[in-house]
Amino acid sequence: MKNKKTEEKLTIYEYEEKYVKARNTRNARAVLWVAAGAVALLFVWCLLSITLRLWEINETAGYVAAGVSVLLFALFYVIPLAKICRLGYFRTEVNAANAAAAKRHNRRLRRDIAARMVDLGTRVEIVGWYDDAVLGELSAVLAANDDEGIKRALTAMYAGRVKKTAKDYIFRYALKSAAYSAVSQSSRTDALLVAVVNLQLIKDLVFLYGFRPSDAKLIKIFGAVVRNSLISYGLGSLHIGNGIVRTVGDAARGIPILGSAIAAIVDSSVQGLTNGTLTAVIGFQTIRYLNKEYRLQNILDGVEVAESEEELAEACRDIEAELRKKKAKRPA
Repeated sequence: MKNKKTEEKLTIYEYEEKYVKARNTRNARAVLWVAAGAVALLFVWCLLSITLRLWEINETAGYVAAGVSVLLFALFYVIPLAKICRLGYFRTEVNAANAAAAKRHNRRLRRDIAARMVDLGTRVEIVGWYDDAVLGELSAVLAANDDEGIKRALTAMYAGRVKKTAKDYIFRYALKSAAYSAVSQSSRTDALLVAVVNLQLIKDLVFLYGFRPSDAKLIKIFGAVVRNSLISYGLGSLHIGNGIVRTVGDAARGIPILGSAIAAIVDSSVQGLTNGTLTAVIGFQTIRYLNKEYRLQNILDGVEVAESEEELAEACRDIEAELRKKKAKRPA
C-alpha cells in the first residue's frame, strides 16, 4: 500500500500543469491595492454625499457628520481591511523554482493557524467556533511538533465545526443586509451599509479560518463588494410590483442557507432580498476560495520537489569536492 501511494505522488511539474495558472505575483499585489482603493472610494463617496446633504440642512450637523464620517471610515473600512490583510495566506501558485520555499511557508502557516485556534479556544466570546475534541488534538500535535497531525486535525476542523460556523455567519450577515435595506430611505445609505456588512463578513470569515485568500482571490472579493454596493445603490430608486417581488422571493427559497428567512423579508422590500442574497453570495465565494487554497496546499505538501534548495546545495558541494580532488591529482 505504501509503494502504491509513493508511485501516485505528484511531481512538481505535474502539480504545476494541473493546478497552477500563470500569474504575475507583483501585478496581483498592485491590483489588490487598486481593488482595496476602489472600496475606499466607495466608502468616501457615500459618507461625503451624506455629509453634504446634512450640511445643506444645517451647517452644525454637517460638521458633526464630517467628524462621525472619519470615525466610521476608520472603524468600518481601515480596521477590517487591516485585519484581513495582516493574516497570512497559503502559497499554491508555485513552480519548480519556488515550490520548496512555498511548502516551508505553508507548513509554518499551518502551525500558526493551529496555535491561534488553540489560543482562541480558551476564550469565552468564541465558544462554539471550534470543536473541542479537535482543539485537544491540535494542542497535542503542536506540542509534539507533528506536522502531519496538524494537517490532519486542521482538515477535520475545516470540514466540521468551522464549516458550520461559517454558514451561520453568512446567514446572519445576509439577514442584516436585507434588514438594513428594508428600513433605509437613501440609496447612498443602502450602498454604504451593504459595503460595511460585506466587509465585516469577509473579515469575520478569514478570522474564523485563521488565514486569508491569496492576493488574486482578494481582488475578486473586493470587486464583488463594490459590485454589490453599486447594485444596491441602483435599486434604491426602483419600484417593483408585488407580483415580481413574490416571484423573486420564491426563487430565493432555493438559495443555500437563506431559504424562507430571506423570502419572508421580500414582501416588504425586494431590495432587501437582493442585498441579502448578494451578501450570501460573497460569503460563499470567500469560503470557497479559502477551502480551495487549503486543499491545494495539502496537495502541494505531498508533491515531490526534485530541485529543492537543499539538493542544489548538496550538488554544489559534490561538484566542489570533485574539483578539489582533480586539482590535488594534478602533477606539480
